[in-house]
Amino acid sequence: MKQFILCCMIALSTILNAQNSAPNTNFTKLGSVSGTVIDKSLQQPIPYATVVIKKEGNTIVGGITNDDGTFQLSNIEEGSYLFEVQFIGYNTFSKAITISKENRKVALGTITLEENITELEGVDVVAERSSIEQKIDRKVINVGKDLTTQGATASDIMNNIPSLNVDQQTGDLSMRGNSNVRVMVDGKLSNVPVAQLLKQIPSTSIKKIELITNPSAKYNPEGMSGLINIVLYKDANIGFNGNLNLGLSYQEEAKFNSSIDLNYRRGKFNFYGNYGNNIGKYVNDGRIERFDDEASANFNENQIQNFNFFNNNKSHLYKLGVDFFLDDNNTISVFTNQNIYDGEGSGDTRITNVDPSVGDTQQLFTSNNSNQNEQYNFDYKRDFEKEGHNIELEVDYSNFSDEENADFNYSGATTQPDYLDFVDTRRQQTIANLDYVNPLSEKSKLELGVETRNFETNVDYNSTGFTFSSGGQLVPTPSTEFIYGMDIYSGYATFGQNFEKWSYQVGARYENVSVKADTNSVRSFTDNYSQLYPSAFVTYSPSEKNQFQVSYSKRVDRPGLTQVNPIREWSTPIISSYGNESLKPQFTNSFETNYTRRLEHGSITLGVYYRAIKDEINRALYIDRLDVSKQVLTYDNFDDTEAFGFEISTNYKPLEWWSINGSFDLYSQTQRGLTEQLNPSDTPSVDDIVEEKIKVENVAYNARLNNNFTITKKLSLSLFGFYRGENKGIQMNAQPMYFVNTGARYSFAQGKGTFSLNFNDIFNTMQFRFEGERPYMQEGAFNWESRTIFAGLSYRFGGGKNRKAARKNRDNNTKESSGGGF
Repeated sequence: MKQFILCCMIALSTILNAQNSAPNTNFTKLGSVSGTVIDKSLQQPIPYATVVIKKEGNTIVGGITNDDGTFQLSNIEEGSYLFEVQFIGYNTFSKAITISKENRKVALGTITLEENITELEGVDVVAERSSIEQKIDRKVINVGKDLTTQGATASDIMNNIPSLNVDQQTGDLSMRGNSNVRVMVDGKLSNVPVAQLLKQIPSTSIKKIELITNPSAKYNPEGMSGLINIVLYKDANIGFNGNLNLGLSYQEEAKFNSSIDLNYRRGKFNFYGNYGNNIGKYVNDGRIERFDDEASANFNENQIQNFNFFNNNKSHLYKLGVDFFLDDNNTISVFTNQNIYDGEGSGDTRITNVDPSVGDTQQLFTSNNSNQNEQYNFDYKRDFEKEGHNIELEVDYSNFSDEENADFNYSGATTQPDYLDFVDTRRQQTIANLDYVNPLSEKSKLELGVETRNFETNVDYNSTGFTFSSGGQLVPTPSTEFIYGMDIYSGYATFGQNFEKWSYQVGARYENVSVKADTNSVRSFTDNYSQLYPSAFVTYSPSEKNQFQVSYSKRVDRPGLTQVNPIREWSTPIISSYGNESLKPQFTNSFETNYTRRLEHGSITLGVYYRAIKDEINRALYIDRLDVSKQVLTYDNFDDTEAFGFEISTNYKPLEWWSINGSFDLYSQTQRGLTEQLNPSDTPSVDDIVEEKIKVENVAYNARLNNNFTITKKLSLSLFGFYRGENKGIQMNAQPMYFVNTGARYSFAQGKGTFSLNFNDIFNTMQFRFEGERPYMQEGAFNWESRTIFAGLSYRFGGGKNRKAARKNRDNNTKESSGGGF
């Protein structure tokens, strides 16, 4: 470790000395132009804006602004020029400048750009079109009205975002075909389950979504696919302001959501509060056919399972906070998030055997699930005299509690007795991090940070049911208490420099991790390891219209609670789901390259990535050792594997009234694992189980196309199409699926209010279909309420632009440079 640091310091010193000692052989090009570009209304930096110097209509030199909006153009001959700043969605800024012997360094100071859309009196206008920006370590989707038209919540619009997919049944989120992804809101990790959290955030409250596919060393290295940061709007107006959103969707059952955001700013205090809810009933059904084959014919596996599920869910999200601006350099902020969820579910599983002598089986279940999450956050930030030089301390505590009661009833050709399950879960998490940022010069920046994260979960399980013993006899299901704890201590350092056309950033994060698992007061698993996670980014911009980037980072996927919990999660008469407490983390080396081309009426981004994965964690479906006619769904570590993919996305405006957002992503993954089959036998038993090593080459792709049509100044229409190709796995193959959505949006009350009406899945084509042969031949399909009609209303009230004041926001609405996101 010491040798590594010493080598890095020597190499860095050599580079800096070489730069400082390089002679200037061109004495005629001595001038330079510098400044900072910001958004006029938001008073925030605009990164990657094009800056050019022209003479008689010809471009002499050009470049782009950095992440903080700064720029510097060098080696300019003496003379008079026209300086311009251009950025999509903004009016061009122009200024005449002169380079002379008396004024060789022209400092333009702060340059403000205005949006090129009409701003109504007293109204903050949200961007009409979505756009995609490629930053040094993330892809930023600025969410416009064309995307928010598609649904009421964050969950509804995620399928519209390049690289993202949402499972419509479970609500699970995946990026680039992998569900190992972490979600943040305004730079902070929530303790609320992701599927539940996404349904709580109104789409109209989202300003942008950041896809950090190759996070730098600032961030916790968890998540093979990377991080997703949802950035919400935060009012900056003086006085009292607010925003109200209402939404209703319907197919078979009604689903209602609403939110209200309030803000009051006076003097040194800024108070804000938010409330959002999601109340609805959900209907799902499915069918699985298990075929009669040579291995399973002996115990009548030729059968059909039919599922019908109904859920009635209510969730509420509260947020209350205050910012206290002590002076121009010191800010204290505190907030609390409170999330309350209550769900009632019921299900009917019917198993029909082709052989009438066997008889049919039915399982009925009802469940009640309620949980509450409390989050408390404290933040202190100190800004020093030098711009961008600061230190920040953040402490975050969250407490999650969940209670679930389930009642299972059986009838028909089964000896399974009725039973009740009771599961209580308690989870506590404390995160403390200290981050330091120092711009060493106009071109260089150093960032340092330390973090501690302490996590513990206690699961208490009781049941009135029975389970099979090793001798095949039914015995009472034992009560289980499972405690899973993890302590992570880490530190990171990053260093970056910007040149005329080049920029780079290198860094590393060091972590020490301690994991322990106790089952019924007995230590069942321990794991202690230390790891270094390096990262590197290089960006090259040969002109104002072209940008290339290459990046690398090392990632880790630590097993989650669901994956390690040995307590039965759920069961049907044929299959039961458990975690695997002996799971170990998987490590990934991630490489990525991107190219962005700015067009006259838009932009296009292409990307290629490669991931080498060690000890991959994946779903596993095994034969139950206690009853070989049944299956166990769990998780396991499989052999090393690799994945690569290609992405292309564009936003383009071919006509004044027509804008397009399109994307295509393709990924390929080699999956290696272990599965099981039964040898034919008159009386199948554990001795007949045969292990089989499997290798599956999976190539899958997704395509999205969103069209937005401006009919009048107040009325716009949208048409969105989505297609997901076949997805092959070790144990099943998911069939292709697609849908088409259409919608309309109308603005009223001088732009303060909007009304949306959507018709989703207009051809009723969304259906999850699959087929598999391991460990049994089977195929199936599941359906949900996808063909819905949605009506939404949004209204803004309070202060407008004439009362707007620039305020010191401690993190520019999102803590992009935080080392304590996790």
